[in-house]
Amino acid sequence: MQLSRGLRVLVLFWLNIAVLTAVSCGGSSSSSSNGTNSGTPTSGGGPTPGSLPQFGHVVLVMEENHGYSDVIGNPAMPYLNSLATKYGLATQYYANIHPSIGNYFMLTTGQIITTNDSFTGTVSDDNIVRELLTAGKTWKSYAEGLPSVGYTGGDVYPYAKRHNIFAYFTDVVNSSSEVNNLVPFSQFASDVSSGQLPNFSFVVPNLLDDAHDGILPMADLWLQQNMSALINNAAFQKDGLLIIVFDEAGGNDSTHGGGHVAAVIVSPQAKSGFQSTTLYQHQSTLRLILQGLGISIYPGAAAQAPNMAEFF
Repeated sequence: MQLSRGLRVLVLFWLNIAVLTAVSCGGSSSSSSNGTNSGTPTSGGGPTPGSLPQFGHVVLVMEENHGYSDVIGNPAMPYLNSLATKYGLATQYYANIHPSIGNYFMLTTGQIITTNDSFTGTVSDDNIVRELLTAGKTWKSYAEGLPSVGYTGGDVYPYAKRHNIFAYFTDVVNSSSEVNNLVPFSQFASDVSSGQLPNFSFVVPNLLDDAHDGILPMADLWLQQNMSALINNAAFQKDGLLIIVFDEAGGNDSTHGGGHVAAVIVSPQAKSGFQSTTLYQHQSTLRLILQGLGISIYPGAAAQAPNMAEFF
């Protein structure tokens, strides 16, 4: 009987040791071998992935029908190349389609909508204007050569309606107030100097000044004459973002739909001399505009597009 009792005591002793050991091991399971807490996600002390600065003024300038290699490194465009060198350059940016109009719609609705440059209908799909207004933001489309404020009619050369894409949205054409945000580009300089620039500005040079019909040096000179004052403006230096992008490549380049094009990101908050190798298309620019203005709803393909936070 004594031996049997002794064995029971011994068994109980080792069972207690085993339980204590298991509890001790379990208590250390919340720490990994490198001493970090595996139960709490960490960011390594850096910025939150996908985060963007918040901008008070975002300006998108459209250029036309030239590929990346036509523009970047071309001595005929010294001003644009100086911006690309000083600020941010997307080296793997591709248009979505040929011809132009589908790219303009992608930049504003996240959809191609049509490939007919002669399209005369209206568009009621979700779009950048709707999201801006929902968020209480202001906007204008500054189109060079627009015959008058609120004009929604057809081409008056060198003005091309297909490039003034806001003139197709029902949110604009069916509103007596919003349609007056379609203004001639001549208002841009005065709005900049007087501090009246809206939260979002869509800038449309005419067919001669956007390199569609004119030569690249002419487009570069236009940018220098019209964008340098914006960049040097105190309000822009505080919270501004300028995006200059070509709608589509020329020639036979249909890579990723519309060919390899240049996109330059200019902001006092942008990384200096940054060159991105991420593949972007126009839906990412739409997302950048809205996200940079604090808006979290992105129309169409912009909802799933890669964000462009790496530039900042």
